[in-house]
Amino acid sequence: MAAVHLRIGDLVWGKLGRYPPWPGKIVSPPKDLKKPRGKKCFFVKFFGTEDHAWIKVEQLKPYHPHKEEMIKINKGKRFQQAVDAVEEFLKKAKGKEQASHSNSDDKSKSGTETKGRKSPAKPMKIIEEDDEDAFKGGSSDKELTDSDPEPSSVQRLVAGTLSGFKWDSSPASSMEPISKRLKIIEEDTRSTSIQAADSTAINGNITPTDKRIGFLGLGLMGSGVVSNLLKMGHVVTVWNRTAEKCDLFIQEGARLGRTPAEVVSMCDITFSCVSDPKAARDLVLGPSGVLQGIRPGKCYVEMSTVDPETITELSQVITSRGGRFLEAPVSGSQQLSNDGMLVIVAAGDRTVYEDCTSCFQAMGKTSFFLGEAGNAARMMLILNMVQGSFMATIAEGLTLAQATGQSQQTFLDILCQGQMASTFVDQKCQNILQGNFKPDYYLKHIQKDLRLAISMGDSVNHPTPMAAAANEVYKRAKALDQSDNDMSAVYRAYIH
Repeated sequence: MAAVHLRIGDLVWGKLGRYPPWPGKIVSPPKDLKKPRGKKCFFVKFFGTEDHAWIKVEQLKPYHPHKEEMIKINKGKRFQQAVDAVEEFLKKAKGKEQASHSNSDDKSKSGTETKGRKSPAKPMKIIEEDDEDAFKGGSSDKELTDSDPEPSSVQRLVAGTLSGFKWDSSPASSMEPISKRLKIIEEDTRSTSIQAADSTAINGNITPTDKRIGFLGLGLMGSGVVSNLLKMGHVVTVWNRTAEKCDLFIQEGARLGRTPAEVVSMCDITFSCVSDPKAARDLVLGPSGVLQGIRPGKCYVEMSTVDPETITELSQVITSRGGRFLEAPVSGSQQLSNDGMLVIVAAGDRTVYEDCTSCFQAMGKTSFFLGEAGNAARMMLILNMVQGSFMATIAEGLTLAQATGQSQQTFLDILCQGQMASTFVDQKCQNILQGNFKPDYYLKHIQKDLRLAISMGDSVNHPTPMAAAANEVYKRAKALDQSDNDMSAVYRAYIH
């Protein structure tokens, strides 16, 4: 395989972990950012995103020779927008060069150029970490032309044949640690979001907190969270009601706590993620529970999706012992939890939220702070109410298609080409058509969330007729023994 020669200004395809190759440009890194030791790597900023990272040379391919190949294997709106941004950049760069040559020729013919002096070449602007907009599809002309290299350097390809070029398949080798910069967004609603300017979902560039982390509850969501905390270098102590579930994480480097109280007493920040309000209360207030381990300064983070009243109660008992409380329920599924792509919705003690920054980066793609305790529970119930109602409607549509002699697959194909197209719709519907109801989010839990959302609506005299109708369908599915299947098993309520 011929050597690949790259330099600053080149357009490339860069591979980040489990994610597909993405178009980017090699740029100079920030002055205070040291180059990782080991294999040769380049600092790359990616089109259509805010991602930037050190990428090893074996994870890079020149843009032009591999363009058609990448377009064939990668789909999706964001990917196409990124490719469009590259093409727009090339178009503007070419126009700039042509304009430059034209002006040069005109000046030469007219003899107006100052004698004895040469016009200095305009220095190329190197895009630094703060130049976020330079890689968005909607960049202005100035951003594109001032920051981009001349086409002669952009179009410089590589020597020799590239047909034997292979991606390095090792996830760890695709990205080296870099300093993490947080983007803080304040809104009129007093909500705040913290996310990585370079995608946290890729992982590998997170500096773990030096605080000791505890985690209680290793279910569908908790297991993925703990795995990502460990991968990113956090010191984690785990506990689960069924102790055998801890074994895998002990092998990965976690420590074992014998009781919730022991975990809290050993750790600075303890997270919990359990099934429902009763389980959350029992974990805190029960024998050898969290409350017995709380001391002044200890932090407790409730990640379970529960009602606001439960959050208020837990917050009061934790703070009454001098502890610090944060609620941080998550929006996502088992797969998103495993991938570190959860959305965290937090409320309560702002200082705890900030102390959890590296943990939230490890487990999710973004997090939001919504103010006082109880607000996150309210927001999460609303989100899950919408998701649960939508899933029931999709199942209803699939079964109505079948009942009227229409192809369910064609229904799905049409749906996924329209405005409602999403990964959620595609995956859930495909699983239904394949009869695969392996739980990614338990049906019994989405029904619980619907029930709590309806109750929350009642408490403020707000009608929730759509959620109430969906709740009845899920209750029927539960009666058909679908509780421990995925939420998409609500489909079976329509065919029995």
